[in-house]
Amino acid sequence: MFAERLAAVVDARTRHPQSISETAARRPRGSIGARLMLLAADHPARGSLGAGSRTMAMADRGDLLERLCVALARPGVDGVLGTADVLEDLLLLGALDGKVVVGSMNRGGLAGTAFEIDDRFTGYGAEAVAAMRFDGGKMLLRIDPDDPATVSTMEACARAVDALAARRLMAMVEPFVSHRVDGRVTNELTPDAMVRAISVASGLGGTSAYTWLKVPVVPEMERVMAASTLPALLLGGEVPADPDAAFEGWQKALRLPTVKGIVAGRSLLYPADDDVAGAVDTAVSLL
Repeated sequence: MFAERLAAVVDARTRHPQSISETAARRPRGSIGARLMLLAADHPARGSLGAGSRTMAMADRGDLLERLCVALARPGVDGVLGTADVLEDLLLLGALDGKVVVGSMNRGGLAGTAFEIDDRFTGYGAEAVAAMRFDGGKMLLRIDPDDPATVSTMEACARAVDALAARRLMAMVEPFVSHRVDGRVTNELTPDAMVRAISVASGLGGTSAYTWLKVPVVPEMERVMAASTLPALLLGGEVPADPDAAFEGWQKALRLPTVKGIVAGRSLLYPADDDVAGAVDTAVSLL
């Protein structure tokens, strides 16, 4: 049955591309509340296709979309963030009705490349987010003290924060301190590194009125989250080896005053037991 729905999406893209903007114009919108449960589906555009032990898990677009539709239909799931290709597929599938939608903005820092820290804005801009009647834009900011390209990404993020704020749209900033280890970019997930990253991200742009943070769960979260008064969402990250421990970490962090919800992708869409609905329901229960 999903194959038929997918075929209809391909047909619409082929014969009626204008149906995407038309569907966006009449879509019932969601609302950003005191708690948010969002799905993340912007990994493929950065060339990051693995999930757990499955190195090409997200390479099958039909499978990814089916998992997203299952997850978005679960009670308590507020919406999704993704790149235009994924969000437009979900629009045509009718999966975004009544949902909060966040467009992913900078995907130019392709995973595993020499230019990974030079994370250019190759996805949504604030104007496109507004035109689609979405609720905000998300950007990744990796701060590598040894890579001069960091400052270009910082500047681009600051401009995006301003452009979104001018339209009263959420600017979701995902900051890390990062280093190259054996040629690969690795995020430093220590309390001090996250305090520094959050401090930098909070100061981007001419206003922080519409800025939210997207942060990992690390040790000493109380101290980490004390670095800013901005609302924050926990990121799900990679598929955990111990899901119960991961959920426990989320639950503890959700008690902190600035933590307002969860943004999870691979950890919920590709759980070890492949029970997408069960993983999503457990995450929602934490809220």
